[in-house]
Amino acid sequence: MEIKVLGNTHSMIDQYLAELRDIGIQQDSFRFRENLQRLGELFAFEISKTLEFEVREVTTPLGIAKVPVLAKQPVLATILRAGLPMHQGILRIFDKAENAFISAYRKYTENGGFDIEFEYMSSPSLDGKVVILSDPMLASGMSMEISYHALQAKGTPSHIHLVSIISSQQGVDYVTSHIKDENVTLWLGAIDEGMTSKSYIVPGLGDAGDLAYGEKMDSKKKK
Repeated sequence: MEIKVLGNTHSMIDQYLAELRDIGIQQDSFRFRENLQRLGELFAFEISKTLEFEVREVTTPLGIAKVPVLAKQPVLATILRAGLPMHQGILRIFDKAENAFISAYRKYTENGGFDIEFEYMSSPSLDGKVVILSDPMLASGMSMEISYHALQAKGTPSHIHLVSIISSQQGVDYVTSHIKDENVTLWLGAIDEGMTSKSYIVPGLGDAGDLAYGEKMDSKKKK
C-alpha cells in the first residue's frame, strides 16, 4: 500500500486543515462543511493525476483541439454521515462518477470499548473500476477496513484510493496491517500521533459528524 500525505506542504490544504481544527472557526457548521468539501476537491484533483486519460478531438468555434480527458469515471464511496461533505467535494471534481454509500457506526460496549457495526451499503458493480473511498477521520482504522472489505462484495476494483483528512498513527498502522493489497493508495492530509481511550484523534479536531451536522443522541441516554 502506498501512503501519500498532502498536508504540511505550504498549500491551501494546510489552510483548510487549520480552520477545521480551530475550535473557534469550527463552531460554524456551515464553514466546517465547506472546508470538508474544499479538501475533498483538492484531494480529488491530486488523485486525478494518477488516473488514466485519453486524447480526444474537441471542436472549438475556431477548429479542432486535441486534449487529454478522463478515460473512465471512478466510483466514489463514503461512510455515512461524516463523510458526506468531503464526498460532495470529490463529486464536484468527478461530476459524472457513480456513487456508493456505506452505513457503519461505533457501537459502544459496557466496558467502554466499541465495535464497528456495518448496517447497509448501496453500490454499483465495482469490477475493473477505480474506487475512491473517503472518510474524513481515520482514528482506529476499523471503519475503513470494514468498508474496504464490504466493497469487495460488489466486484474487484482495479484500484482503491482510501482518503482521510486527519489520521492517527495507530489508524495508519492498523489499515496497512489489515489491508494487504498493492492496488490500494492511502491519501491523508495529516497524521497525528495521539489518540484517546475512546479512539478520538489527538490533537485531531473532535467529532467530524457532530461538527458538520449537530450532536447525535447517545444511545445509552435513550434507555
